[in-house]
Amino acid sequence: MELYLEDPYIKEFKAKVVYVTENGVVLDRTAFFPRSGGLEGDRGVLIGRDEYKVLGVRKEEGKIIHLVDGTPQVGEEVRGILDWDNRYRQMRLHTASHIISAFMYKLYGALVTGGHITSEKAKEMYNVDTLTDEMIKDVFENAQRVVEEDLPVKVYWLPREEALKIEGIVKLAGRMPPNIKQWRIVEIPGVDIQADGGPHVKRTGEIGKIVFLKKENKGKGKKAIYFTVD
Repeated sequence: MELYLEDPYIKEFKAKVVYVTENGVVLDRTAFFPRSGGLEGDRGVLIGRDEYKVLGVRKEEGKIIHLVDGTPQVGEEVRGILDWDNRYRQMRLHTASHIISAFMYKLYGALVTGGHITSEKAKEMYNVDTLTDEMIKDVFENAQRVVEEDLPVKVYWLPREEALKIEGIVKLAGRMPPNIKQWRIVEIPGVDIQADGGPHVKRTGEIGKIVFLKKENKGKGKKAIYFTVD
């Protein structure tokens, strides 16, 4: 059970080890988010017969693997504790990235070609040939206005066919979300709506100040924006 999909604010949870691999352990339920969609996996600890540091989390063949510095046993009951500071900063940056990509799309027709979010900073790649200082100023001023309006960030599920009817539901260039029947939707009313599987804050005001760091030209149709949050 992926607890983070319904409540990304869960910091601690109880679970049972159901599978042990060479790479780590699988739990019957978890609040640890696996590395995916450009977001780093969560960190933290599992406390059972011993304390096991969670060094990373990834998804393999539908299983969420917790990479730990020990060997828990199948059937062992554990208490998972997230590194909340790390997770919460990623949540703030993730929601900020949705807002920025929304304005890049609305104002300049730009689609996302890649990205990477850690607790320190975010990088978003766009398929534009030109990325001027004026464009960046325009996008970031609009994004900060949305933060200051403290809008709700809604998360819900829609059938794939219904979701595909929504303009801009996918802002990724050249690829679509997995071909599954139900899509998880993240919506900031009046600003953005996207299919997305990662953790977000509940309101835009939690983001704080979005700080532009730099832009980077990686070739034709490959422009990167780096930013963080204060």
